[in-house]
Amino acid sequence: MLTIIGGLPATGKTTIARTLAREVGAVHLRIDTIEQAIVRCGFGQQPLGPIGYDIGYALAADYLRQGLSVVAESVNPLEVTRSAWRAAAAGFPVVDVEIVCSDPIEHRRRAETRVLDIPDLKPPTWEQIVNREYEPWTTERVVLDTAGRPVGDCVAELRKALSP
Repeated sequence: MLTIIGGLPATGKTTIARTLAREVGAVHLRIDTIEQAIVRCGFGQQPLGPIGYDIGYALAADYLRQGLSVVAESVNPLEVTRSAWRAAAAGFPVVDVEIVCSDPIEHRRRAETRVLDIPDLKPPTWEQIVNREYEPWTTERVVLDTAGRPVGDCVAELRKALSP
């Protein structure tokens, strides 16, 4: 199964994706990790455009063909990226998940105080987050609101939504 986790920065995507992947024994595929490796190697600077996502699609497809479940995590702001993830699954089950933080004060606090675990990755400012291009979703998805909620509760809700 491919679980595609998207949402604006600082909504809790990485924390949710890591916890979910660990609990279900899936591979956690993080676009930020891929993109920052490209930057560190001197092959570009942020924003990179589609290259990180294209690598992510290829890795997800490869892992799925190996019989591994994948939790792919990225902002996933455009319908073109969302449909590309689904295409990468090539017949495997897919679930789209949008992580949101409905409390703008909490969301801003998270954005301004978070510590990233990827060396040299510069987090976006609050202004960049709220002004980011982010197309409305037009397909079915699970929406998970992390505002004021512990991670365990969010992951439990998501696991319930992912169960057949």
